[in-house]
Amino acid sequence: MDYLGIDMSCAIGSLRNGEFPEKDCLLPLISKLLGYCLVAASITVKLPQIMKIVQHKSVRGLSVVAFELEVVGYTISLAYCLHKGLPFSAFGEMAFLLIQALILVACIYYYSQPVPVTTWLRPLLYCAVAPTVLAGQINPTLFEALYASQHAIFLFARLPQIWKNFKNKSTGELSFLTFFMNFAGSIVRVFTSLQEKAPLSILTGFALGVITNGSILTQILLYSKPAPAKEKKAN
Repeated sequence: MDYLGIDMSCAIGSLRNGEFPEKDCLLPLISKLLGYCLVAASITVKLPQIMKIVQHKSVRGLSVVAFELEVVGYTISLAYCLHKGLPFSAFGEMAFLLIQALILVACIYYYSQPVPVTTWLRPLLYCAVAPTVLAGQINPTLFEALYASQHAIFLFARLPQIWKNFKNKSTGELSFLTFFMNFAGSIVRVFTSLQEKAPLSILTGFALGVITNGSILTQILLYSKPAPAKEKKAN
């Protein structure tokens, strides 16, 4: 029985015989199910951050460069996984994360008016190069080098934000829910990558995601200030 690339015959056969599925049967099944759950959850992972910016009409404490680099990283990662022919359950969330990251950067630009002319050159350059990368129409050796650099891109996408949080002793408008989901998603992806026998370069990228997203999540918890209690009106 094969459904959405998930072979359930092994597990169902064991259960019919009154036996608990063996490890070699159960782990790949869990990996596939977690992968698809992560793809489904990724549809909304950045919405809390987008909604917080729109609601407060502020990008206080947010590093523009950090979110721009995130877009570049998602683009390279998605293109590489497509090029390698990995199953959709192993990388599908990248497509949804890329779309949301683009919307998020657009919101940051909008609430950062006026935006310098030099800043607009970066999205124009991205629009010119991204279609070629996503189509895989580049030299295979260059593609491997580009994906290897993707890990550094994601790392440097987080470092400016981590440093800015530390410097300001505040996380500004960063959304706890978004970074919690990023952190949890990175942990799940480490597990699914191991089960799908993904290339080491892909596994390394998700491991870095666990460290960097965990760092920002910790900062949000450390620097969050409790809301001031409302004073009771005298009768």
